[in-house]
Amino acid sequence: MNIQQISAITSPTDYLTMNGRTLAYRTMGEGRPIILCHRFRGVMDLWDPAFLDALVGQGFQVIVFDYTGLGLSDGTPSYNPIDMAADPRDLIAGLGLSDVVLGGWSLGGMAAQAALMLYPERISHLALLGTTPPGDLVKLAEQLFYDIAGKESYSIEDITALFFEPKSEKSRAAAVRSQARIEARKQDLSPPVPLEFARPVLAHGPRSPAFPAEPVLQMLKTTQVPILHIAGDHDIIFPVENWYALNEVLPSVTLVTFPRSGHGPQHEHPQLAADIIASFVRNQ
Repeated sequence: MNIQQISAITSPTDYLTMNGRTLAYRTMGEGRPIILCHRFRGVMDLWDPAFLDALVGQGFQVIVFDYTGLGLSDGTPSYNPIDMAADPRDLIAGLGLSDVVLGGWSLGGMAAQAALMLYPERISHLALLGTTPPGDLVKLAEQLFYDIAGKESYSIEDITALFFEPKSEKSRAAAVRSQARIEARKQDLSPPVPLEFARPVLAHGPRSPAFPAEPVLQMLKTTQVPILHIAGDHDIIFPVENWYALNEVLPSVTLVTFPRSGHGPQHEHPQLAADIIASFVRNQ
């Protein structure tokens, strides 16, 4: 199959063995590489295909993967963002990539920030989605996230509450469309993240800081690497207000906030989010 004809729904799974474990990944498109780090309980199949395909259409080589020990990857899993940053590092090295844009959604955004601290020379830009900055917060998560996120499976109502804005008719409709696109992939699926691994992360409930990593915060205050953060204005887990509280402190961070949107802005606005990322990378 011609690489330009591979979509997120049809992209085959490849494997990279490095540093004692094997990472499962998929790649689609050609051009500037962008590696995407997933959310809590996320595996490769749970990216909205419309968002991935829109990035391909903008001239990116899009790479998604399952974290060590989760999905189709083996090894010992960890939800410590510092540990998680080893996965994109090894993908960059193992695939011989350069000039890499590193993206991250939610927990994956923490891993992407940690990666920029650990190996800045390998990353040209960060493209963050619905995540949190390190350090003390001005607004905490809502308990609703913790009540839903540990369920065995998510109904469309749960998905809407977690990643969209239930108060908006347009956002509710976008949730249904996004989930239909995600469910269109029927083969070569990643196993879900085991609940016994994920649930302990939720035990603490809302807290500040959500990302207790002072060295990462100090890096953000000094780095010149361009950083984009796209968010919804009602994110129940990582309120965007915590980024705006750092105005004039983070010299390279650009904030884009979608109105009447939630924790998954790139799933509600897949084409627009991809367009913004592409324009940011071209012009920053």
